[in-house]
Amino acid sequence: LHSPSVSLSLSVEFEASSTPSMAAPATLKPAEVEKLEKLRSAVSALSEISENEKTGFLNLVARYLSGEAQHVDWTKIQTPTDDIVIPYDVLTSPPDDAAQTRELLDKLVVLKLNGGLGTTMGCTGPKSVIEVRNGLTFLDLIVMQIENLNSKYGCKVPLVLMNSFNTHDDTLKIVEKYASHNVEIHTFNQSKYPRLVVEDFMPLPCKGITGKDGWYPPGHGDVFPSLKNSGKLDLFLSQGKEYVFIANSDNLGALVDLKILHHLVQHKNEYCMEVTPKTLADVKGGTLISYEGKVQLLEIAQVPDEHVNEFKSIQKFKIFNTNNLWVNLKAIKRLVEADALKMEIIPNPKEVDGIKVLQLETAAGAAIRFFDNAIGINVPRSRFLPVKATSDLLLVQSDLYTVVDGFVTRNPARANPANPTIELGPEFKKVGDYLKRFKTIPSIIELDSLKVTGDVWFGAGVILKGRITINAKPGVKLEIPDGAVIENKEINGPEDL
Repeated sequence: LHSPSVSLSLSVEFEASSTPSMAAPATLKPAEVEKLEKLRSAVSALSEISENEKTGFLNLVARYLSGEAQHVDWTKIQTPTDDIVIPYDVLTSPPDDAAQTRELLDKLVVLKLNGGLGTTMGCTGPKSVIEVRNGLTFLDLIVMQIENLNSKYGCKVPLVLMNSFNTHDDTLKIVEKYASHNVEIHTFNQSKYPRLVVEDFMPLPCKGITGKDGWYPPGHGDVFPSLKNSGKLDLFLSQGKEYVFIANSDNLGALVDLKILHHLVQHKNEYCMEVTPKTLADVKGGTLISYEGKVQLLEIAQVPDEHVNEFKSIQKFKIFNTNNLWVNLKAIKRLVEADALKMEIIPNPKEVDGIKVLQLETAAGAAIRFFDNAIGINVPRSRFLPVKATSDLLLVQSDLYTVVDGFVTRNPARANPANPTIELGPEFKKVGDYLKRFKTIPSIIELDSLKVTGDVWFGAGVILKGRITINAKPGVKLEIPDGAVIENKEINGPEDL
């Protein structure tokens, strides 16, 4: 998954229909045409990837070189109305009838984006196997949720994992343990593209960089062509499935929602993005806008510099994309076969062994403007509970949440609808270190904010309330004793306890 803060200059609107399958050479300068031809012959010699991947990669590079991107025209941006971004509260509940519910659920496929590694949290292997609570991993919870649905309604909702080449082998081993569970699990790989050397625009694997470092997965916008190329799309269509619910595997709030599914089936919406109200923590998140008569995603990277502060304001752009997406399978097939999904390209610069490289990526949310009758639904914040760092893990492992049947539910004992803000210092960054520093996870039901810096260790049964700052001075080990109750305090040493 790419960082949302990558800088790029891109289009919000260009005519998809006027761009043939391979960007027309006419739109390329002679030097670019030569670049592309050299790249094409180098790529054709790469035996590690399929013809589909080679074509997809070269199409992406051709689009990038043709500079088909233009900046968004700020004056044309309109706030979407309630018939385009629908408040969750106005959705009607499906009929309370077990047979009809089963029929509805049998139209659904659940797909989790499982390409990310747990490296930022100091873990090896797929991020989805980090333990969240009571020894249960993200994947365990997801399987329990779907199994629970299948058992309750007698339906057959399959779980699909989109892996990357980084997570594929490990995931195949891990899913074996669910063989006896009441859920059919499918896996497929997203595309594998070669990193581009900035200096001469050649594939990194041609430079003797063998192994995984020469390649990259091109962002989750790749879910649509990869679902088709894997054969899974046609398989699900042949089984009568109609919608896929796509979400990040680390979003514990992304549960199957019958009201949303019922609405999409009733109104024949080909695409739905779940959005939720922005808080100050989400100012960089992409938002939905109405633009030239279409609903589309506006990311911070597309915003002209002079409008960035306006984009970040909660007044004008009140919602952001949770990356919970519901998409019609027939529509995916139609658009992928027509090569019509030309999402904004996100150039992601990296460095490998001192060589500057470029990864061209796309995001699934940006596809919204190519689908007919696309909508957003403004959902409760509870449907967005991502775990990106150990500070998020602290929230979901605490008494602020309970886990029943794989469903992570917020404790009603907390009055404040917002979660506490938690900042843990670098000593807590890796999951292993984080777990060592808490004898037990503190009670945080009445916590507003916590900021911890330095060599701090927490005893068992600690209760944190209000606003708390704990700062261990350099070279000092600060231990919070068992059973300590700390409320609205700044602690700079043992004397403050």
